[in-house]
Amino acid sequence: MAPERWLSLLDATRQLAQDIAEKIQERNRSQRSGESSAKINVAIRSSLQNLREKIDQLRELLLRAVSTHQITQLEGDRRQNLVDELLTRHKQLEASYKNEGPEPDMSRSSLMTGGVKRGVTNPWLLEESEETRGLGFDDLRQQQRRIIEEQDAGLDALSSIISRQKQMGQEIGNELDEQNEIIDDLTTLVENTDDRMRNQTRHVKMVDKKSTSCGMLVVIVLLLIAIVVVALWPNH
Repeated sequence: MAPERWLSLLDATRQLAQDIAEKIQERNRSQRSGESSAKINVAIRSSLQNLREKIDQLRELLLRAVSTHQITQLEGDRRQNLVDELLTRHKQLEASYKNEGPEPDMSRSSLMTGGVKRGVTNPWLLEESEETRGLGFDDLRQQQRRIIEEQDAGLDALSSIISRQKQMGQEIGNELDEQNEIIDDLTTLVENTDDRMRNQTRHVKMVDKKSTSCGMLVVIVLLLIAIVVVALWPNH
């Protein structure tokens, strides 16, 4: 059976469960009135077996649709809840058939509530949004495809942003490397300049010291010359 017929099979299975509930009530009325219910019991047993086969078929088709990504995981979970409700309903119908439980409710709403408590709504079904309620399989598939495309577009945009940020980070790293090289060059230049300044300072001090010594020597020589001249100068 093609996957797109899943919803149609679901409706047919629900209808079968409702028919079984009606047959069980008919059987019970016959038993209370003393009429023979053998034929109805045979029909109920056959219908219960058919119901279980349809439920198994729904489950197999659902697993196949999820595994082949024909539907989203969220939609798969929602449909699995519907299958679980049918399984619960099948057990209740079997118990009613064996006179082990109350008479089944014939209304379609009982399939939605699980038939456990009247007037209590199945909380799983309340989660179905207005956007998907009443849509066929093709409509749901198109909607899911559109959602996936929007998610892909969002991921592409996020990937582009991350790529740009990575590129900016690389450029900032390269700029920092260049600045560090410039700082290293400046440090080396300052150290070399400092060494040259210290050398020049020592040289200036040495020259100044030599200049001072030379001046004193000149003064001493001039004094000696003056003394000699005075001594040799004739007395007047």
